[in-house]
Amino acid sequence: RKASGGRRLSEAAPPLHGSMPMSSKPKQPEAGGRMRVHLPSNLEPTYANFAVITHSRSEIVIDFAQVMPQVSQARVKNRVVMTAFNAKLLLRALKEHMARFEAQFGEVVLPEGTTLAAQLFQPPPSDPTSDG
Repeated sequence: RKASGGRRLSEAAPPLHGSMPMSSKPKQPEAGGRMRVHLPSNLEPTYANFAVITHSRSEIVIDFAQVMPQVSQARVKNRVVMTAFNAKLLLRALKEHMARFEAQFGEVVLPEGTTLAAQLFQPPPSDPTSDG
């Protein structure tokens, strides 16, 4: 599979038995080459504004969730399990894409000293200039 932007996350899976003539060998992507990715026409995007990342010795697990303000529970929408090797490739690709994004649209500034959960679950700050 390949992440957007051309980073290969893993080698191509071999074809299923019987899908190619015996004399043909599966064509492997060249090192550094691009792999075609098929997106089904009925594939629906999933919005996630929260992620929980856990790991074991053999894999990294990322649960993507939706959190609504003032709701104390996140709803996991997708779980992605990958090897640590592929997770590191994903991390590298994300860093590269964030650098390009910020070069094009400006720096994404993260607030310091507060957690995402605190931002999502605390009431909005009151406006000291308002009467109510």
